[in-house]
Amino acid sequence: MPSASSVRVTSLEEASAALRAASSQGRRVRIGDDIDTTGLDRILEHEAGDLTCTVEAGIRLSALNAALARHGQRLSLDPPGDPTVGACLAGNLSGPLRHRFGAPRDLVLGVTLVLADGTVANAGGKVVKNVAGYDLGKLVCGSRGRVALIARVSLRLHPLAPASATLVVDSDDAAAVTAALMASRLVPSALDVLHPGRVAVLFEGGRASVDAQLRAARDLVGGAEASGEVWREARARQGAARGRLRFSPGALREALSELDEAVARAAAGVAYVPHPTPDDTPTSVRLLQERVRERFDPAGTLA
Repeated sequence: MPSASSVRVTSLEEASAALRAASSQGRRVRIGDDIDTTGLDRILEHEAGDLTCTVEAGIRLSALNAALARHGQRLSLDPPGDPTVGACLAGNLSGPLRHRFGAPRDLVLGVTLVLADGTVANAGGKVVKNVAGYDLGKLVCGSRGRVALIARVSLRLHPLAPASATLVVDSDDAAAVTAALMASRLVPSALDVLHPGRVAVLFEGGRASVDAQLRAARDLVGGAEASGEVWREARARQGAARGRLRFSPGALREALSELDEAVARAAAGVAYVPHPTPDDTPTSVRLLQERVRERFDPAGTLA
């Protein structure tokens, strides 16, 4: 939540001025706290025929998807809660749909950033200043506000599916069920292990295709059709998680054997768990992250 003394910016120019002032005064600021970007909440362009849109980063997913739904489209990100688009990129947030559609870095086409000194940098579209050698859109995914303020984002969209169905399989061997589904020709939009004991699978598409995939999945692993409530449960458990574990997608069985409770996404190799976990980022990666931060924010303005 923004602090009582935070500056709420409503334009690219205001965001630039706020960071330029902080930099010149030697103040450290935290994006989302000291600088509140929720006023940057407009849809700037929507090219429905190209399945793309450009939005300000403070728009919330619910507002964006409500507008896109009128054109039969959506942004295929479904993390817990209702974060802003900028928060999704900065936190690399995703939900069950990551199985098929990927994380934010897979959906971002371009960004407009405000660097720590107030400089505007643009990747894609009209270039104000281009930071050569970096894919800025992917660079800021997971940056947690330490690289730049995300002001605008161009995104890849998907059509809304006319039909969907959820299969839930109760099993003492969720890893075997998951492996069978992933080795099949089925194309689920989501596949979560709600450990212990359940695997949830979401199929989307035309009615005939969804029905055929549901039948094929039941023939393969059993289970029963269920409501979409299981996906709300999966997101709620993910949102309440206090830790996250990474594992090789082929090592789901080993990962689950060490956990009492988790929401696991085998295709992504990640499990959300109710207990704190140590930072497992390799030292080499942490050093690289610091070098990138120093390149973009040498004065350490961004906390």
